[in-house]
Amino acid sequence: MSDVAAETPSRDCDLEHWVDTLRALRAEGFDYFDWLTAVDETDRDEAPGFDLVVHLYDMTPGAVRSTLVRTRVPDGEAVPSVTPLWRGAAWHERETHEMFGIEFAGFDDGSGLGMRPLLLPDGFDGTPLRKSFVLAARASKPWPGAKDPGESGDAPRKPGRRKNLPPGVPDPSWGPR
Repeated sequence: MSDVAAETPSRDCDLEHWVDTLRALRAEGFDYFDWLTAVDETDRDEAPGFDLVVHLYDMTPGAVRSTLVRTRVPDGEAVPSVTPLWRGAAWHERETHEMFGIEFAGFDDGSGLGMRPLLLPDGFDGTPLRKSFVLAARASKPWPGAKDPGESGDAPRKPGRRKNLPPGVPDPSWGPR
């Protein structure tokens, strides 16, 4: 971890205080929006959902500061858009919507076209950055990392531990027959 990352303070807030927290930080001088993304935490036992994260800077000459702000978003719940605070957040919200399926209420990028695809081809079905998304490439051909040492077929298979599939590799019963 770099020294800069270790020094970046982070703040957690409840979803209902998301926009108010960001507005307060902007008033404190954090007026440079760097990025927004999500982390899929839907497999957690306690408070499953997505961690929505924003990185902001205060670009005051001689005293540049940065901060991370995070909130937990339950699956299926809309998040208030931050495009009224930073127009540059529009691209990031579109990407997060497309890749994770998170809705942004009040999204406005100035085009009047609303939330629309950004990176994926027309007709693409699914949200590829969710942990539950099955990668087609892993379903259609063997994954090179799926074999443990000694399982290349050259040596006789030794009885032993249960074979684990890498994350994203579907069960052999999945897919067309």
